[in-house]
Amino acid sequence: MLDPAAPQLVVNSRTLYFSWLPADPDAVAALVPPGLCPRPDRQVFLNQYVVDDETQTSGFGAYSLTYLGVSLLGVDAPGGLNPGGWWSHYVASSRVVREYAAARGAPVLAGRTSIEVSGEDLLSETEIDGTPLLRARCRVGETGHVISSGHHRYFTRRDGQLLSSAYPFVAEPVAPFEIESVEFLQADHPMYALRPANPLTIGFGYYSPRSSFAYPGGLSVHPTVATPEPARPVHQVPASLARSGLPSGS
Repeated sequence: MLDPAAPQLVVNSRTLYFSWLPADPDAVAALVPPGLCPRPDRQVFLNQYVVDDETQTSGFGAYSLTYLGVSLLGVDAPGGLNPGGWWSHYVASSRVVREYAAARGAPVLAGRTSIEVSGEDLLSETEIDGTPLLRARCRVGETGHVISSGHHRYFTRRDGQLLSSAYPFVAEPVAPFEIESVEFLQADHPMYALRPANPLTIGFGYYSPRSSFAYPGGLSVHPTVATPEPARPVHQVPASLARSGLPSGS
């Protein structure tokens, strides 16, 4: 087992990352533990990524992963561009990754994530025990000269304490980028509570065939919640609207 206090680096993963407004805001809010505050719009985020080769990591090996959660108020990542997030589900194909993340308080599940691109069509899928739970379809373009970088901040709970850490990232998003659909396929699975509203309303998003990030070495105990800030606006996205590829949307 990897030391959960040790930092880990992942380079050039294939990553689909975006957010939406949920069909059941009350169910989403109920997933957030006391001590943290969901945004008034109950924004949900999703990150699906694939690490194709063991040489792309400092110790994890090749693996795939999906995590979902709820965007929070008053606990933004460094730089203030990305809201903090509560991890509600964390689905990893690798036992090594699951053990490392579980020791940090992540709500781990065993499962697999796939991202397939054919021309302009991207299809991503998350499955557990061979059963597909989540599927997204996107239209994607080519990577250009734009680099997206910054930090994400994620919260977990371990031994009754809320923990947080800032995760640095550097990504090369594609443009154009358009999210066509998001499907939650199993109504009896707890993940279904996070399904999107109809019409699909996107907050931010990008696809990057080369996204690098780090799991920091330390976790901070989070005793209180900062004063909530006003919610950021989101955009209702028609099917024909191409996204910018920036991690905060535009």
